[in-house]
Amino acid sequence: MLEVGCGDRGGVVPALVDAGYDAIGVDPRAPSGERFRQTDFREVDGEFDAVVAGRVVHHLDPLGEAVDRLASLAPLLIVDEFAWDLIDPELQAWYEAEYRVRPDASGPPTVDEWRWRHPGLHPHDVLLEALRARYDERVLEWVPYFHHWLGDVESPDRIGYRWAGVRTSTTRTSASSR
Repeated sequence: MLEVGCGDRGGVVPALVDAGYDAIGVDPRAPSGERFRQTDFREVDGEFDAVVAGRVVHHLDPLGEAVDRLASLAPLLIVDEFAWDLIDPELQAWYEAEYRVRPDASGPPTVDEWRWRHPGLHPHDVLLEALRARYDERVLEWVPYFHHWLGDVESPDRIGYRWAGVRTSTTRTSASSR
């Protein structure tokens, strides 16, 4: 398995290895070690059984080329994302009020600040369209997201989503077999 965007802490690679999977993580900021590559996923050679990507795909640009590359790496893609564009004023107010009373919160103090620091992200519908053009969707599950930023909280939001797809038979792979 390949984790795209494992970050500087190694993402889910350790959990995958503990569960018995042969897994590596790629990220320009990946930790050192035999299970990690400090590079962009576009530089990875080979084909894997699956690619996992957590809160990464909405950043990829150009989106179509990036998703083509993901499809060339593995027949199965598992994505954990969030529809940042669905944060309405009511949900934003809820988040910001929760943030103020949680000293352990790791997210931004305001949603507007987060938006300012992350310009040009792909909205969820554009992202899902790109994925569906290259994969047969198998799972789309809407789930709470703000616990990522607030910690242990019962969140009213359903802006997070888990998506899984299998490469379509018409999607070509340019990766060599691994």
